[in-house]
Amino acid sequence: MAAADQEPPVSAVRSRSYQDESYLPGFLGTVGDLQKEGVFQDVVLEVEGRRFPCHRLVLSAASPYFRAMFTSDMAESRQKTVVLQGLDSGMFGEILSYIYSGTLHVSLDKVQPLYQAADLLQLDYVRDTCSSYMAMNVERSTCVDLYNFADVFSVDTVLRRCVEWININFAEFSFSEEFSSLSVKQLTEIISHDELDVKEETTVWEAVVRWVQHSREDRLHHLPSILPRIRFNLLTSDDMAAILEHPLVREDSSNSAVIRNVVQKGNPNLKPRLGMTTEMVLLSDVNSSDLLFMNPREGKYISCSYNRKDLPRDTDVTVTSDNNIYVLTREEKSSDQLFVFKYNHAENVWEDVGLPSVSKSLIIRLGNEFECYDRHLAEVDQTLYYLAEHKKQEVLMRKYNRHTDQWQECSQLQLDNNIYEYSAALSCGSHLYFLTTTEVHRYDPSQDRWCKRSGRSPLPVPNREIHTAVAMGTEIFCTNFDFSQTLVYDTVSDCWQELQGWSDPEDRETNRTPILFVLENRLHIWFTCNYDYEDDEEELLMYVYDRSADTWRALNATLPDKEYYSYGRLCHVARIYLPYLKVQHKNT
Repeated sequence: MAAADQEPPVSAVRSRSYQDESYLPGFLGTVGDLQKEGVFQDVVLEVEGRRFPCHRLVLSAASPYFRAMFTSDMAESRQKTVVLQGLDSGMFGEILSYIYSGTLHVSLDKVQPLYQAADLLQLDYVRDTCSSYMAMNVERSTCVDLYNFADVFSVDTVLRRCVEWININFAEFSFSEEFSSLSVKQLTEIISHDELDVKEETTVWEAVVRWVQHSREDRLHHLPSILPRIRFNLLTSDDMAAILEHPLVREDSSNSAVIRNVVQKGNPNLKPRLGMTTEMVLLSDVNSSDLLFMNPREGKYISCSYNRKDLPRDTDVTVTSDNNIYVLTREEKSSDQLFVFKYNHAENVWEDVGLPSVSKSLIIRLGNEFECYDRHLAEVDQTLYYLAEHKKQEVLMRKYNRHTDQWQECSQLQLDNNIYEYSAALSCGSHLYFLTTTEVHRYDPSQDRWCKRSGRSPLPVPNREIHTAVAMGTEIFCTNFDFSQTLVYDTVSDCWQELQGWSDPEDRETNRTPILFVLENRLHIWFTCNYDYEDDEEELLMYVYDRSADTWRALNATLPDKEYYSYGRLCHVARIYLPYLKVQHKNT
């Protein structure tokens, strides 16, 4: 038999690799035993006079700090005893226990020095675990202490959690001893937050008064620098008069004139606080240029009229994370030129924000081939994205660069299948998602990259029909035309699940596409229907989803007797300062 015809050796055919699942735990346990028994130790680390015999190899494997120390030309690489500065001996003992066992014990009384030691020794797991532990334990008694620590050591996750807790609990927190202990810098930063959950600005003023009076002689001179952070433009004339007559203002002759000037002048550009606003759904009147701002849960329905020429023709709408409302609109004389309008909350008007035409660069590039089937406007991390379905299997995208004032080209999306009927483009977390009836794609802005998601389904979902979609938390909800099938896509697990659809015992027919929206962190839907197609009487129905019972419950909402439609295929919800809606604009 020729050499080429010979069979390969049996060993080559049957070769494979095996993973010993018990090897790493057993290895680590053995290393820990060697440390306890004092065997093969080749270096002593001295911290605050306390000596810790160790193994250079183990330390180097666990920490880049020790790896650099023992593998470089540093003097410590040749020393039998190395003195470590800037460490607490007790915390270093905890660190050493983790290095040799993989187990970390954390408590409130030692988490901060443990974090400092881990940060110095470049132990990422210990540092991240400590920061997560601190973030989970932010409460009234710990908030200021953790806030101070996070501020000094730039622990962003803890700092954000402290700020979030203070914003939510400001009204109660402002009466505490912890609040009185804030530095002037911290106080000024806190009362500058738009996210303070206060119903009236007088709550902020009264908190400042308590803070000053806690140590009046030391703090009174700070008042002129603190007051500009108070939003006097949101106060009533009676509240302003009461403040000007307050003893802190009236009796302080040295600062009285300055304080009075700050109070009376105010800053008209400061926004209302979060707690002063109300979540409102935006709907358009079919037969006029009216907009309805509604919150059916609170029974609030406010209709505003605008000049027809001032109300942009909507192609798509997005409400950004910082509560700005943008409308993608087209010129009256051009079907191709698209511009972005922005809602001015304070003036209750829609304004051309002066952005260049979002479609101009695409028209120049594609020429006669520029024909879009659908357009979307979305936002991720305060950056606007425009998506155009150019062909049935191609989606082109641009993002607005604020620094260059230009729409910048992004990675385009190539679909596997043609787009039929409806697609959805919406942000969820720090990513952008594009959904069709057969595909889910995710865009990562940091990488400028699209990736197709598998969209695994643990349940039999025969037809993932999408007529309306909305994001809530880490999930995307969608439903079909007749609201018979509601689905939820978990962006974390990349899985679809089927929820209960609408089942009406009176067997009414929907005659308008259902529209999903999220109001006060609960999933809602509204649509019009009648009992049969020959019946001219339409009924607008609104439901809220009960996740625990997997059922839709009727929401008894009484809307004004008009025919409404939503901007796009979902109801957009924004936080509105209701006094701003008093500015009315009549039709012409």
